[in-house]
Amino acid sequence: MKFSLVAALVVVLAVAHGKTYLINDMSKVKALEVTNTAQTYMEDSRAKIQPLVDKVQAEAAKLQEQVKPFIANIEDQIKPLTENLNAQVKPLTDNFHTQVKPLTDMMEKFFQQVMDQTKALLPPQ
Repeated sequence: MKFSLVAALVVVLAVAHGKTYLINDMSKVKALEVTNTAQTYMEDSRAKIQPLVDKVQAEAAKLQEQVKPFIANIEDQIKPLTENLNAQVKPLTDNFHTQVKPLTDMMEKFFQQVMDQTKALLPPQ
């Protein structure tokens, strides 16, 4: 009697253990199916979107080619204006530089003297 109870208990434990592995394996299979479904969905979506992306890129390239002459025309019109502006501003900047140069030299010498005096006050290391 005890032997049959032990045997029955062993059989129940074996079946329960087998069901646990079966449930784990089923969970893994289900997870794999979900992963495969998601991957298939992504690939299908990519396949559907890629032609649209290619079309947009082709249209962008066409627009860029159409705009190039306009940009070149604008550059040609602006170039004389910038040259004229530079011709008018250059004498002013040169004059400003000649007036400010002595001041900057004097300030540079002053800061150098301050640095030298500060170094002289520091204890030797």
